[in-house]
Parts: sequence; structure tokens; C-alpha cells
Amino acid sequence: MVTRRLIVSSIGLGVFGAAVPARATGVPAPINVDLRGAIDASAFGVRPGGGDRKSKAFSKLLKEAAAREQPVFLPPGDYVVSNVDLPDNTRLTGVPGATRILYGGDGYLFACQEARNIRLENLVLDGGNRWLDDTVEGLVHLSGTGAVTIENCEIKGSSKSALYLERCGGRIEKNRVSGAADYAIYAIESTALSIAANTVLDCANGGILVHRWSKGPDGTMVTANRIAGISARSGGTGEYGNGINVFRADNVMVTNNHVSDCAFSAIRSNAGSNVQISGNTCLASGETAIYSEFGFEGAIVSGNLIDGAANGILIVNFNEGGRLATVTGNVVRNLRLEGPYVHDGAGFGFGIAVEADTVVSGNTIENAPKYGLMLGWGPYMRGLVVNGNLVRQAPVGCAVTVVEGAGAALVSGNIFSETPQGAIAGYRWNERATGELADGAERFAHLTIERNRTG
Repeated sequence: MVTRRLIVSSIGLGVFGAAVPARATGVPAPINVDLRGAIDASAFGVRPGGGDRKSKAFSKLLKEAAAREQPVFLPPGDYVVSNVDLPDNTRLTGVPGATRILYGGDGYLFACQEARNIRLENLVLDGGNRWLDDTVEGLVHLSGTGAVTIENCEIKGSSKSALYLERCGGRIEKNRVSGAADYAIYAIESTALSIAANTVLDCANGGILVHRWSKGPDGTMVTANRIAGISARSGGTGEYGNGINVFRADNVMVTNNHVSDCAFSAIRSNAGSNVQISGNTCLASGETAIYSEFGFEGAIVSGNLIDGAANGILIVNFNEGGRLATVTGNVVRNLRLEGPYVHDGAGFGFGIAVEADTVVSGNTIENAPKYGLMLGWGPYMRGLVVNGNLVRQAPVGCAVTVVEGAGAALVSGNIFSETPQGAIAGYRWNERATGELADGAERFAHLTIERNRTG
């Protein structure tokens, strides 16, 4: 097949004679559109404008193009459609910001069941906050698609989730997703999926979700996304309101994301084993900024910056099998005692809390209103190594459990500064049970405390 490449000026004509509006700056920008023998949409009666009367013609266009293994290029304008089933091998593209596909209501916008390849690029998909029926979970609902590519699209105004992907792989990259009444991107039972460089704004229940029906390998990579303004419209104590949420999905990487203003966590992993949470910026979280909780084995939490949260980093729930982690090189600061609900356990206001088979090293914690470090909870502590951390401006620098049955902890070579109620103190759950432990005045068989500096 001969590849034809058309270079169109923004003040000239688009493909098939459609005008491309000039940019507001008045400076024309070339638009590079790779046609590869694209089908003329107008030949199928698909043209901008009009009401929701183009859906059948639009569906016929996509089927014909897919059968020919040809892409469809939509010129700029508004296309009002509903209930479009995307055929296998759909390749649909437009002019970024100018080709707008508007949901007409009465069902769904795009759906697909069992396909090898679906590609959507350079489109605006606008749900208009209109009702979606019970057959779909998102404005774009894809199931069983081996290779999905959704790139450089704007997806907004969904009355459910914006993108729902079940048993899919591929790439979701460089999109802008906003105003979803549920989640921005909901990926479940994925295989080799990449979610990268997207902007997610102002969604009602969650940002990017990587879930599985049952615990198992997943391997999704969530990287370089910008997420802000995530609410928890449905309430709860952490089920909703997270910027990035991993649930039962193993081998997931969450790296180099910028996450701010989430009702609960910036990044929350529940029962996700072998998760890597590294290099993220987490600002103004409503509850715990970074969470690895319940039924996980293996977590790396490293090089993250946390500024503003009720708690900084929690690696917890040894009673539910949560264990085996490293927490290294993080900066945690400016925490608070209040959270989004009344906590009936340890509460809020501490920098880093860990329970089992975990190394905590090289972290900097500043301005924690309860504890800088919290080691164990009741009898649930085992195999902790805590060394080389700096804690300053916390009432208690390090709270460690001294409840009977607690396992071993080594607290060594840390610096505690401006900790007026003690550098290291023993606790029975929430009740303080010892004086200062940093000076060796009191000894417990399960604790080794040495070479720490205070002042």
C-alpha cells in the first residue's frame, strides 16, 4: 500500500476540503496527518453538523474502513452520534481539539466486545453529562481488546467513567480526561497495559484505577500522568477519592506521576504485590498520601515527595498478610491530625508507618503533628530495619509498639530533631507506655535501639 502524507496548514483546507480554523494566536501551525489511503467520511454521509442522525452512517463507515484495513480521518467539526459499536481494526483519527464527537444520548457512545486492535487518536469525545445505559461502564467501553491505542484525545463529561477497559492491553497516552462522574480511566484485568502522560482533572470518584476481579499478575505501567481534583462523591473510607488506585493487581509500576488535591490518597495500593511506587509528587492528599495495604507481598516505595496529607506513607495490615517492603529516599512533610472520617485505630498525623518485613531508610520527615515514624501496631510487628532517617518537628520522633507478641525491630543511626515529647517512645496501641528509649534507659527484648542522635 502506498503511504500518502498530507501536510495541512491551519489556515488552509483539511482533508476532503474541510476548513481547519486558525489558532487564536494567528500563527498557523502545520498539521501532519498520515492518511494511508483514508476513507472519505463524506462519501458515507458523515459530515459535521446536524443532530443525532449520523449514527448508522458512522457505524457503516467504521465497518467498511475496518474491513479494508484503512483508517478514517474526520475533518474538523461536531459529529453527534450514539450507540456506535467499534469493529475490530477500527482506526479513527481527527484534528486535535477540532474534531468533536458528541454523545447524542439514549444508550452509549462507543463500545467494543472482543477485538484485536482499536485505535482512537486526535479526537474530542464529549459525553455532555448525558445518561449512559446499564450495558456500559464508561463513555468509551472496551472489553477483550488485545491492543488498544487511545492517544491525544480529550474525553470529558461522562456520566459514568470516561474510559472503561476490561481485559485489554495497549497504550492510553497523552489524553486529557475531565469531569467524569465516576473514574477517569478504569482498567480491570489488564495485560501489558501502559497508561502514560495523561492529564486527569476533576473526576467525582477516582482518577486512574488498575483493578482485577481476583488477585493476580497484571503488569500495568502508570507513569508520568498529571492528576488533580479527585473527589469521593460516593463516600467511604478509601474506596473512592484516590488519584491512582491499584487493587489485587500484581507487578504494577506507578512512577513519576504528579498527583494533587485528592480526597483520599494520591496513590493507594490494596492487595497489590510487587508494586513499585517511585518518583511521584503527591500534594494535598485528604487522607494517606501513599498506601500499600491488605494482603500484599512486595512493595517498593522510593523517591517520592509528599507535601500535605493526613498521613504520609503507610505500609500496613500485617494482620491481613501485608508484608515485605522497602521505604527509601522519600520526603514527607506538612501533615495534619484531621482526616476525612473519624479513625477508630491509630488515627492521623504521622509520617511513615510500617509493620512487617520492611526496611525504612534515608527518608526525611518534617512537621508531622503526631509521630514522625510509627513502627508496628499492637502485636503486629516483625522484622523492621529503620536506619538513616531524619525526623524533625514532630511531638514524638518514633513510636514503636511494645505490646506482647510484637516481633523484632532495629532502630539505628537516625537523627531526631525538635521532638519535644521524645525521640523514641514505646506504645501499647495508642497509649504511651515508656519514657525516652533513645538513651537506653529502658530495654525491651524485641527492640535494638542504637546510635541515634537527638537534639
